[in-house]
Amino acid sequence: MASFLATMIERAKSDKRTIVLPEGNDPRVLEAARAIVDQEIAHVVIIGNADDIAARGYDASGIRVIDNLHDPLRIELAQSLYELRKAKGMTLDEANALMDDVMYFGTMLLKNGHADGLVGGACHATKDVLHPALRIIKTAPGSKVVSSFFVMEVPDCPFGDQGTFMFADCAVCIQPDADELSEIAVATAKSYASVFGSEPRVAMLSHSSYGSVKDDDTEKVREALALARTKAPEFAFDGELQADAALVPSVATSKAPGSPVAGSANVLVFPDLDAANIGYKLVQRLAKAEAYGPILQGLGAPMNDLSRGCSAEDIIGVVAITAVQAQGMR
Repeated sequence: MASFLATMIERAKSDKRTIVLPEGNDPRVLEAARAIVDQEIAHVVIIGNADDIAARGYDASGIRVIDNLHDPLRIELAQSLYELRKAKGMTLDEANALMDDVMYFGTMLLKNGHADGLVGGACHATKDVLHPALRIIKTAPGSKVVSSFFVMEVPDCPFGDQGTFMFADCAVCIQPDADELSEIAVATAKSYASVFGSEPRVAMLSHSSYGSVKDDDTEKVREALALARTKAPEFAFDGELQADAALVPSVATSKAPGSPVAGSANVLVFPDLDAANIGYKLVQRLAKAEAYGPILQGLGAPMNDLSRGCSAEDIIGVVAITAVQAQGMR
C-alpha cells in the first residue's frame, strides 16, 4: 500500500493548486519550494526578495516571488484588510503596517484569491500562523471551531485502517467543552472522508467505556457524542470509549458489545489537548509511527502550521496535504 504522503503527493499533482510560503528567508522553505516546483506538486508563491534569494544561490525559476515590502500588491492587500477589519477599529495605517508581517501578507494573498492555500511556521510560532488565520480567513461556513488533526501511520499495526489513523485535536483546542468536542469530532470525520475517501469510524476517547466511570469528564464526552451524532448522522461515532476498547476487537467485545466503532476505530478524538498531544507523541516515539500534522480544519481556506524544527521534506509533505485540502474546497 502506498504511504499516506506518497498518496497525497500524487493527488496534489493531479490538480495543481497554488500554495503561498510566506517565509522566503528560510533556507528550508527555499529548498522545499524548488523541489515542489520541480516535482510538479503545486504552484508556489514565496514571500521574499528575489535579489536576496538569488544572491544566496537559490534558483527561483518557475516560482513567483513577491516582496511584501515593495510589491504593488501591498496597496491592494492593505486596503482589503482595512475593509475587512475597520468595523473592529482597524485603521488603514494599521492595515498597511501589518503588511510588513509576512504571515499577514501571505494570509491576505490567500484571502484575495492569489493563492489556494498557505503553509507557514518554519520560523514562526503557531500563534503567529493562527492569529491572522482567525482574524482574516475565519471559520468555514457551518464550522464554529478551528481544530487540528494528525495523520498517524503505525508500522506493522493491525488496528485502524492497516495502522493508519487520525488523532484530534492535538494542537489547538486546549480544554474543549462538549459542544466544541463534538465540532472537533465532526470536522475530523469529514477530514478523514475527504483525505482518504473511506468511511471514518470515530471513537470519543475517555478513561471510561460505556459508563464504567461517571464523573464530569466522562459526562462531557457522552454529551459531545450525542451532539456529534445529531450534527453528522451520516458518520459512525461512539463513546465514551477507552483506547483499548476503541482499537482492539477482543477488548471491544467485552467493554462495548454491539458498538459500531469499538474495535475498529480509525479516528481517535481525545477529550482535551493534554491527552491528545501526549498520545500522538507516545505513538510516534514508542511505536515509531509517522506523524503528519498538525493539519488545521474548520477554516474557510486551507492554512497549515509547520514545526519550527521542520525539514525541507516536512514542508513538501505539508504543502501536498494543503493542496489536496484546497482541491476539496474548490
